[in-house]
Amino acid sequence: MIEAVDTRSRGLRSRRSEAVEAASVVRRLDWILLLATGALVAYGLWAISGITRHDVTGDPNYYVMRQGVYAALGLLALVVAVFVDPEYYRRYRNALYAGTIGLLVVVLLAGAATRGSKRWLDLGFFKFQPSEFGKLFFVLFLAGLLADRAKRINDSRTVVSAIGFATVPIFLVFIQPDFGTAMVYAAALAGLLFLAGTRWAHLAALGALSLVAALLVLWILPGAGVHVLKPYQQNRLTGWTHPDSDPRAATYNVKQSINSVGAGGATGRGVKGATQTNLNFLPEHATDFVFASIAEQRGFVGVSVLLLLYLLVVWRGLKVIAGARDAFSAIAAGGIVVAFLFQIFINVGMTIGIAPITGIPLPFMSVGGSAMIANLLAIGVLEAIYVRGVSGRHRI
Repeated sequence: MIEAVDTRSRGLRSRRSEAVEAASVVRRLDWILLLATGALVAYGLWAISGITRHDVTGDPNYYVMRQGVYAALGLLALVVAVFVDPEYYRRYRNALYAGTIGLLVVVLLAGAATRGSKRWLDLGFFKFQPSEFGKLFFVLFLAGLLADRAKRINDSRTVVSAIGFATVPIFLVFIQPDFGTAMVYAAALAGLLFLAGTRWAHLAALGALSLVAALLVLWILPGAGVHVLKPYQQNRLTGWTHPDSDPRAATYNVKQSINSVGAGGATGRGVKGATQTNLNFLPEHATDFVFASIAEQRGFVGVSVLLLLYLLVVWRGLKVIAGARDAFSAIAAGGIVVAFLFQIFINVGMTIGIAPITGIPLPFMSVGGSAMIANLLAIGVLEAIYVRGVSGRHRI
């Protein structure tokens, strides 16, 4: 009898301790980061409701309702991630890496083909894009690898090892083909190496190798009759570098995008007056070119608010890096921020003609379930790093 009472008492104390710890985590959250992210999600849903109003006959809310469901699932993933100690990612980084590689291979073998690309696994109720979640797992794996070898970071073998491991998922994503997402992985790799303290000489060598690889893929090999890129990818890059040549109307999308951005003026045309979007002159207006649609409907003021929200998230991400408790947490947070910032820059850049069209979605804005959930999960990891770091214990 006494033992039973003692067992119940220990269980009660354990549950009380867990409740106290959960409350402590909630108090230490970076609420500025959380509110900025929530504002971005809300802004995205509001924008999508207007942009896709005429896309599905008889159901003007089709896309915004689906996106709302994805946002809810992403919020759940964020909450779960907050309560997971980042040390678990470091401890099980090999499993994260193996799982990412395995899913990318499955996509290539059994993925659903759309417009000549295999990027999704069709689960019936949901088209799952592993490469979106792979961005986060890729960062966590490499952060763990570099943190564990921090004392040997100036050893070229450490850098070569990190690049070697990174090359596998980058290659698997590249051949889907998904050139844009492969670029995000490569940008994250560069950011991780920089934050880990890699020598400038090694970074310069990596940059030189990247330049040589680009020359091979874009000019040297095609000149020899070996085409690494798909014809449409080649035309997009050629159209970007030589916009007047317009190979096979490859610059049509970006011309319509620039027209849409300019048509929005200061305050926008509104939902009803946005003819570029409503009449489908602007292709992919809810995905690749969602920024141009927002600019047409909401104008300079609307996109300025959006970019300021992005800036706020990036700023708080930098605060997370500065206050991280250990090298792994700082490097991982940095990789997440670099990948996030790179996606914003390329997506916005391609809509106004200063970057090539690559199909990179705009975080929290472009329609797509995998991207929405993965981005919110990444914010959850940032919050988990923050609450367990110096910044979480001593508010900034």
